[in-house]
Amino acid sequence: MNHYQRLKDIREDRDLTQKDIASVLGIQQTHYSKYELGKQKMGIDKYIILAKYYNISIDYLAGIVDTPRKLK
Repeated sequence: MNHYQRLKDIREDRDLTQKDIASVLGIQQTHYSKYELGKQKMGIDKYIILAKYYNISIDYLAGIVDTPRKLK
């Protein structure tokens, strides 16, 4: 699975909008949309914020592993 598809799937599984997540990241919705479309790479700082917000590991968010792990 592409990392950007994973970002979208996780967000939708939690019934959140792009605007909700953009607010968490402190960016505009249009900017976040580019992450989910794979048009722009997301920095590690944003992955850290999302990992904490979703309480899942960065390797799962980034599409490296297929099994989510909760943060300790």
